[in-house]
Amino acid sequence: MYSFVPKNKGIQIQYIMKKIALINGHPNHESFNFALVEAYKKGAENSGAEIKEIIIRDLVFNPNLQFGYQKRMDLEPDLLKAWEIIQWADHLVWVHPVWWGGLPAVTKGFIDRLFLPGLAFKYRENSVWWDKFLTGKTAHIITTIDQPGWYYRMFYGRPSINQLKKSTLEFCGVKPVKVTYIGIIKNSKEEQRQKWIEKVYSLGQKLK
Repeated sequence: MYSFVPKNKGIQIQYIMKKIALINGHPNHESFNFALVEAYKKGAENSGAEIKEIIIRDLVFNPNLQFGYQKRMDLEPDLLKAWEIIQWADHLVWVHPVWWGGLPAVTKGFIDRLFLPGLAFKYRENSVWWDKFLTGKTAHIITTIDQPGWYYRMFYGRPSINQLKKSTLEFCGVKPVKVTYIGIIKNSKEEQRQKWIEKVYSLGQKLK
């Protein structure tokens, strides 16, 4: 169990109302990602933000977009509720690991099923352009990796970030989208993990 007690007890914190959707994309509830989510949540609540969580692993839905965009699948109640939270929020915080350069399958399925034409965007008739329905929202991707962030960017082209930031969030109008890499997770020591917890707490406290 990780915890963080702010060291700036004598500093008055400026409270800013902000509505944040905290989206947890890790399928294992015992993972370090869940500790990071909790740290961010505590920091943001300490700064007066209103938080609503979407824990993807707990949602009941079919992650397979069976018919592509040719035939619409009805959204399950959990997906409808998740979409209400995304619409409600000013700021979307995604926490997920990088697996094989991409997103966990359940997180990718969540995006496939929910970020649909007519909901998140709409193609214009007889045009290469589209309407973005999530304009005005911002986002922050906090992702755990097993290599240095600079190495992931330089040698692999950061595919998971391109997918979530550029091809999904910015495509639907969310901007700006910040990125924070947490790692190297593999073989990390308890002391280092505690520092990452404190870092993410601070991000939440600053409402970033």
